[in-house]
Amino acid sequence: MRFFIICFLIFSTAFSQNNVEKAKQLLADKSFYKAEQLLKEEIKTHPNNLEVIELLGDAYGHQKKWDNAIIHYKKLKEQKPKVANYHYKFGGAMGMKALVVNKFAALGLIGDVKDAFLTAAKLDPKHIDTRWALVELYMQLPGIIGGSKSKSFKYANELQALSKVDGYLAKGYIYEYDDEPELAEKYYLLAIKEGGSLTCFDKLTNLYEDQNQPEKAVANLEAANVKHKRNAMHYQIGKVCAEYNVQVDKGEKCLLIYLENYSAKDGVPKAWANYRLAQIYKHKKAKSNALKHIDLAILQLPKIKVFKEERKEILTL
Repeated sequence: MRFFIICFLIFSTAFSQNNVEKAKQLLADKSFYKAEQLLKEEIKTHPNNLEVIELLGDAYGHQKKWDNAIIHYKKLKEQKPKVANYHYKFGGAMGMKALVVNKFAALGLIGDVKDAFLTAAKLDPKHIDTRWALVELYMQLPGIIGGSKSKSFKYANELQALSKVDGYLAKGYIYEYDDEPELAEKYYLLAIKEGGSLTCFDKLTNLYEDQNQPEKAVANLEAANVKHKRNAMHYQIGKVCAEYNVQVDKGEKCLLIYLENYSAKDGVPKAWANYRLAQIYKHKKAKSNALKHIDLAILQLPKIKVFKEERKEILTL
């Protein structure tokens, strides 16, 4: 009998792990609801499996089901109170809930959010995500309930000690949030020089766009494209040229390259590239080309209102 019990336990454990791996793949594929359903069944037979609890919390979080995510992350931190990442996830879910409830309810959540992040930071001196969360939290909170630029800088400095790139990006974020674009630009440029990831380039591009500096945005996108050689960069360049009516010949060329080399991994549907081309041809007063591309955009994504509005404007040329 003992032999059969052992065999059953081995089979049960293997089956459970198989479901866990399936759930991980579903989450990676962004099939969050399917992952949720699988994990809800799995947790019935393994209610104390921390990995299953965490994955189910993640599945809820990805679907913005914050109350359910909070319940599961709370279980994790109560069962393993010295694991920094459990406190970080709990604080993150609480913080996201605070963004969607009314202001009075949000005030009641802020203390728990802060405590969770501070606990995670204390438990793990090398936890980068927690320090990023604290940088953003202290900048976004009003001073009357604990917001503090100096505290935000404290964690930005801790980030820089762990990762120069993250430290520079954090300081760029602080200065951008505090409406000091020159200093934000300085630190984003340092981040590009140090690491040069697409994230670094994106932060600087967004700053330039927010500051109504499209020429600088285009130059930065071109530099990103030289380094990373991604077709998606062609769309981004074309988008800025179309939105701001600058370097329209370059924008036209980039968008045509984007369409010619398009694949699903590029992210932005072809309809949006056609929409941007229509904008560029509108700027050039090339009505027939503008209509051709806006009609393609509408055909490809017929429910997008801005495409139909753009078509009305083109007809007035």
